[in-house]
Amino acid sequence: MSLKLFALTGRTALITGSSRGLGRAFAEGLAGAGARVILNGVDVARLEIAANDMRAAGHDVLTAAFDVTDETAIINAFEGFDAEGVAVDILVNNAGIQFRKPMLELATADWRRVIEANLTSAFVIGREAARRMAPRGRGKIINIGSLTSELARATVAPYTVAKGGIKMLTKAMAAEWGEAGIQANAIGPGYMVTDMNEALLSNPDFDGWVKARTPMRRWGLPEELAGTAIYLASDASNYVSGQIIYADGGMISVL
Repeated sequence: MSLKLFALTGRTALITGSSRGLGRAFAEGLAGAGARVILNGVDVARLEIAANDMRAAGHDVLTAAFDVTDETAIINAFEGFDAEGVAVDILVNNAGIQFRKPMLELATADWRRVIEANLTSAFVIGREAARRMAPRGRGKIINIGSLTSELARATVAPYTVAKGGIKMLTKAMAAEWGEAGIQANAIGPGYMVTDMNEALLSNPDFDGWVKARTPMRRWGLPEELAGTAIYLASDASNYVSGQIIYADGGMISVL
């Protein structure tokens, strides 16, 4: 099998929440495979720093500053892409937030905030991308799930529900848009070394629990997700749709 199947030259990928963390790793991975990437975030200064760093490494990078929970801003961003002749071939729905609180103490507003950021945003951005992919007869959507797409953990109920929803949203996208040549899949990262997990990484008890619970006995690195993203974004996965691939060091495979 030719490695050309994995090449992304000539394709444009929008990665939400990509100025740092997992999103930045996805962007760098796809760019390394030849894609032009569109970085997204709400902090314009941080977005430009990330874009300039990637350009200095020789990558073709655009930026799109919008809030993934603002439907009007999303629609405006895609209309802007249309006006500029930018066709999004690959969408990585990565943006999201975490909020830890026992359910008995959880305010409804906080529940809705997490669901909007982690699940509803993926639907709205996915819809706008698919509306443009479908007439072209091809497109790749990669939603970012989590271990909590399968398993629950105390104090993160809205995140767990949102990521479980990501799994089923991915299947719904595959069911509705497959005939239009769009493949929708998901990646479920395990415990990764990111800014979002900094408090957990620095907690000796939690750090020990992760390492003991994970067969590989370590946390994952963001760049270790890039290969899965390249596969799902490329022609190598053209008959794969509606799936979620867990990159978790084997955690959910063991008791």
